[in-house]
Amino acid sequence: MRVNHVGEVCAQALYEAQALTARSPQLRAQMRRAAQEETDHLAWTAQRLQALGDRPSLLNPLWYAGAYALGSVAARMGDAVSLGFVVETERQVEAHLNSHLEELPPQDAKSRAIVTQMRDDEIEHGSKAQSMGAAAMPLPVKMAMRAMAKVMTTTAYYI
Repeated sequence: MRVNHVGEVCAQALYEAQALTARSPQLRAQMRRAAQEETDHLAWTAQRLQALGDRPSLLNPLWYAGAYALGSVAARMGDAVSLGFVVETERQVEAHLNSHLEELPPQDAKSRAIVTQMRDDEIEHGSKAQSMGAAAMPLPVKMAMRAMAKVMTTTAYYI
C-alpha cells in the first residue's frame, strides 16, 4: 500500500503542475478535477497504511518534487503533450494496480476495494485526456516513464 500511496503523492504533483501551466481553461479545470480525485486516493491509501500498521515512504518529498517537475515539463510542451502524458501515465498506473490486485490476498477486502476504485478512476482520467486531444507519446518516452516508475515503486516499497 505504501507504493500506491507514493503513486498518489506523485499524481497530486503531476496534476497540480499541469493545471498550473495548462494553456486552455478547459484543460486547467480537468486537471484540477483529476487532482481532487487523486486527493481522495491519497487519503484512502494513507488511512489504509495506518490501519495496516505501516508508514508512508520517507522519500515522499522527493517523489513529489520529481513528479511536479515532470508535470511542468509536459505541460510546457503544450496541452496535447500534457494530455498524452496523462494518458500514458494512467495506462501504466492501471497496469500496476491490476498487478497489485492479483497480489493482494482475497480476504483483504478493504485494500482490494481501494485499489479497484483507484484503478477505475485512473482509467477514467486517461479516457478523458484521450478525448480532449492527447498526443501519442513516443516509444522512448514511454520506456523512460516505465523505467522511472520502476525505480520509484521499488524504492518506495522499502524506504
